[in-house]
Formats: sequence, C-alpha cells, structure tokens
Amino acid sequence: MPAKKKLKAPKKSEIPKASGIVVHCAHRYIADITELKPNPLNPNSHPEAQIALLAKVIRQQGWRYPITVSARSGLIVSGHGRLEAAKVLNVDQVPLDVQHFASEEQETACLLADNRLAELAEMDREKLKDMLEGLDLGEFDMDLTGYDEKSIEDLMTAFRVDPTEPPDLSQGAGNGFQKMTLTVSDNQAGIIEDALKKAKADGHGESSENENSNGNAAAWIFEAYLNG
Repeated sequence: MPAKKKLKAPKKSEIPKASGIVVHCAHRYIADITELKPNPLNPNSHPEAQIALLAKVIRQQGWRYPITVSARSGLIVSGHGRLEAAKVLNVDQVPLDVQHFASEEQETACLLADNRLAELAEMDREKLKDMLEGLDLGEFDMDLTGYDEKSIEDLMTAFRVDPTEPPDLSQGAGNGFQKMTLTVSDNQAGIIEDALKKAKADGHGESSENENSNGNAAAWIFEAYLNG
C-alpha cells in the first residue's frame, strides 16, 4: 500500500486574507460582496442574534467556510447567513466558491439540502455538555462555540441533579418507589425539560410522598392531563 500523505496546512505567511480577515477555507476567489446575489427564494431566515454571533465567530476565527455561488445562475447556493455576517462586519471582500449545476432543479435541491440536512442531525446532549464544560475554563469566549450564555445555562440546568438523595432502587421496585426510563428525541427532551422546570417553578416539585422534585413535577403534569 502506498504511504499515506500527510496533510499540510499553508504557512501562516501564505494564508490569504479578505478585508483583513484570514481565510482558512478552500475557495476559488476573494470576491467583492457587491457582486454577490442572494437567492430570493431561499426559505431559510437568519435572526439578528444569529447573524451577530456568526459575525463574531468569523471576526475571531477567520473564514472557515466560503460563500458558494452557482455558475449557472450567479445566485448564492450556500452562505446567505455568512453574507449577512460580512455586512455586519462591514467588510468588502469574502471567500467565494463557484460550483456548476446541470439544472435549476439541482441548484434548488442543493440549496434546500444545505439548510435541511443540518436540521436532521441528532445531538448527543450529554456529550455536548461535557465538551462545553471542557471549554468553559473562564478564559475561552464561549460564544465562539455558537452557544450563547443562555443556551449554555439552559443545557447545564437540564442536566443538574436534584440535591435530594434518591431512594436505593438496586433491588428493584418493592420499597414504594420505581425508576422509569423514557426514550425521546432531542426535541422532545427539550419540551419535557421545559415542562418540568415550569411545573417546579409553580410549586409542583414538592411532595411529602417523594423527595425527588422531578418525579413530583412529572406526576403532577400527568395527573393534570388525565383530569383534563
């Protein structure tokens, strides 16, 4: 077998810049943003907070992804948010990739897939929490992860263990308590966590029957549903 070639990054002195911001990603051109045309049919919207966060990441990390334009139509296929971030940064140039599409249908499908495929990914929330905790050492700007302070706080709160000591269930049920396990999607987990937090905030986490606040809140929610 032929020896594997080692990947070599360019020397720092060879890394190009676009309006003073380093460009780490592969690209064909450094283009003027006035030449770029967003696709008017792009269904993906970008809230102001998202663009501000993206602009901060680009400013501090440099360009890690180019804006991709179709050679057929001249319209942006991928990178509408990055273009908006460039405007927030008040820069004149951005890294550009140009790709060929055989038809309008292929170009549209690529644009939609760029938005949709990321949504289909499933996040391991426990691993995410561990990674964020590994970075959160007081010196690193956590905004560069794409998670703002509120998002991180919500995630950590969701995994916070009740301070009360749970009953010993090593011998299974029979001591008046049972451990129940649910398998849910990330979206469902978020809904359940929000419902538990709201129920506990409204005082439904306390009960003389059980010291576990999550168990009390869950039981109250289910009982309220059964009672209509």
